[in-house]
Amino acid sequence: MSATERHVARLDYAAGAQSATNFARALYDLTAGFGKVWVWSTLAWQDIKLRYRGSVLGPLWLTLTIVIMVGSMGFLYAKLFHMDVKTYLPFLTVGMVFWQMIQSTITDSCSCFVQSAAIVQQVRMPFSIHIYRMICRNLIVLAHTVVVIPIVLVIFHRPISWEIVLLLPALALLSLNALFLGIILGMISARYRDVPPIVQNLVQVLFFITPIFWAPEQLGRWAAVSQFNPLFAAVDILRSPIIGPHFVPYMSWLVMTGVTVAIGAVALPMFSRYRARIPYWV
Repeated sequence: MSATERHVARLDYAAGAQSATNFARALYDLTAGFGKVWVWSTLAWQDIKLRYRGSVLGPLWLTLTIVIMVGSMGFLYAKLFHMDVKTYLPFLTVGMVFWQMIQSTITDSCSCFVQSAAIVQQVRMPFSIHIYRMICRNLIVLAHTVVVIPIVLVIFHRPISWEIVLLLPALALLSLNALFLGIILGMISARYRDVPPIVQNLVQVLFFITPIFWAPEQLGRWAAVSQFNPLFAAVDILRSPIIGPHFVPYMSWLVMTGVTVAIGAVALPMFSRYRARIPYWV
């Protein structure tokens, strides 16, 4: 082996070792950040209190917003879509509650590092804490809005099946998805500040093409196409255990699992390579 070949081999080994070190540091960041539950849960609760400081109802305004939206849209769209109100209103209510959580998680992912710029630049702690903080904050908000669902189910006499237990793994899967999404969108948005408004407008458009306030069956022969919409899959694995039809939506679970794996395959290498640049970007 010539001297040039030995030099190239040493460079390749050094690059591989550095890459492995960065990946190990990224994994340590994620695990250490998750272990500091008291930090990101306290910060998330503080975000809620600061957002509604001086308000009488606080986060319950979100609950009231859902009630007004469902009450105003439910009867109108049930008439337009020629659907039974007793069937449509629970469908709309559950869909809107979980859509608000998914929408908020996507948009908040863009600002998870930027909004915590002071902490990122001045306090030495795992960067993943700010992503866990964002996820926890949206789960707290979900806890305030989800109280509308049992009220609607009782009013319209909708039974609950054993599949309600699938809500826990569904929320766990979506939280993992949100973690990976927070890494990607959070880092890109910290580097390029045009990304958050683009994502926000895109999510608003996706709301109308995702079966939230209209049923997939209304697409006729194209109904199967909606199952490949990741946002529909995210809503479906949460909505189906509550209002049915009472069977496990295997296709939605498969799509959502595939999307999570694909996003994770992008997020982890990205986090390991560019993690150290976050303080300079924010």
